[in-house]
Amino acid sequence: MNTRTSLPRLGAMTALALVALTGCTAPTAATPAGTPAGEVLRIDDAWVKSADEGMSAAFGMLVNAGEDDVTVTSVSSAASPMIELHETVENDAGEMIMREIAGGFVVPAGGSLALEPGGNHIMMMDLAEPLRAGDEVSFTVTLSDDSTFDFTAPVKDYSGANENYDGADDHEGMDH
Repeated sequence: MNTRTSLPRLGAMTALALVALTGCTAPTAATPAGTPAGEVLRIDDAWVKSADEGMSAAFGMLVNAGEDDVTVTSVSSAASPMIELHETVENDAGEMIMREIAGGFVVPAGGSLALEPGGNHIMMMDLAEPLRAGDEVSFTVTLSDDSTFDFTAPVKDYSGANENYDGADDHEGMDH
């Protein structure tokens, strides 16, 4: 066997094999520039607190599979004519209160943002009808690039997280 011709030939064949293999690899989580945010954002483990009337809230884990931060600017649902994005903050008295978050929810690139009782959440006011455990609620999420995504969440009984609210007089009976 002539090693002078075999080694270069082997090297060339190895390089060609590597090029062929890299062309066959699975796609990565990377998204091309200009991809609508609604195509890279999802919500996992979504659920809504049951309520007879007044107010409720939606929770879950917002997950951003994209390479850029995504900002949720609004949420809509037939279940509630007035929906706000709420955060938990400490007031001047040191109490944790809920209030509408300025600028919306920012979900970091390649990361997630928890929506949970006692934390960030989607606040549903003036419920259109009672939300009973076992029901499902559909939502449309609007993002800062004006793209959207839809999700449906089951309604569950939950008795915790009866927080205080900034401007509580404006939101009588606000517990979720």
